[in-house]
Amino acid sequence: MNHHHQHEHHQPYIEFRHVTKSFGERTVLDDVSFHVNPGETLCILGRSGVGKSVSLHHIMGFLKPDSGQVIVAFEDITDYNEMELERMRKKVTMVFQNGALFDSLTVGENVAFPLRERHDLEEDQIYQIVDGLLDMVGVKAMRDLLPSDLSTGMKRSVAIARALAAQPECILYDEPTTMVDPLMATLLGDLIQKLKLQLKLTSVVVTHDMRLAKKLADNIVFLHEARAIFFGTAKQMEESDDPTVRQFLELDKLIVPGMDERSGFSVYPERSEGTL
Repeated sequence: MNHHHQHEHHQPYIEFRHVTKSFGERTVLDDVSFHVNPGETLCILGRSGVGKSVSLHHIMGFLKPDSGQVIVAFEDITDYNEMELERMRKKVTMVFQNGALFDSLTVGENVAFPLRERHDLEEDQIYQIVDGLLDMVGVKAMRDLLPSDLSTGMKRSVAIARALAAQPECILYDEPTTMVDPLMATLLGDLIQKLKLQLKLTSVVVTHDMRLAKKLADNIVFLHEARAIFFGTAKQMEESDDPTVRQFLELDKLIVPGMDERSGFSVYPERSEGTL
């Protein structure tokens, strides 16, 4: 097992090398390559159903590529078994679209869950950390509520706090601002940015929201019909003369902020790709 790479920080933290993945007849990733450097944020951008979530599931090792290599935390995880993947998942954690919180546990207990799994903290230490994390994500007042009492955006904030409790090196966010109101979308975007700057976290954000991508991304990979047709900065993307990229950017300008999140395109993105 190669641990000697871990400190070679000129290497990407995450890298896709010519990754291809199909489900039956349908190719969802077609020779896709991109990388994320340590401490940077990559946005995976594109319309619904183009393999954005599938990319996250490859990073977590839930899916394996048909061909190509997936590097995560400086290690080639392509052929890792479940035990090796579990070790990697201590460093990389995912915030699911629905929050994936435990319904029967309070907000505070949800965030405490990864801390209890460590078995090395006293109760008062756990509560201190939980309060600190809830404060950091702006939901400290919600500690004793159940997830069912919270709005979608608040649930996502709690899910981010719980992800942070595991002290990861990297967080993956699946459509963090979809189906929440514009103010909450802005707050979640600000939070993701704050965590990157304060905790030096590596992040991958799947979104179809160019405003969010512009705010957060060091680099953007744009997926279209299973291919990565663009990889670079937001500024480079805005200067791109690729017709598909141009069309995406032009359509993006037509959406009035505060309207439904991409009217007509992806109001319910999980219907088209949540299972992938």
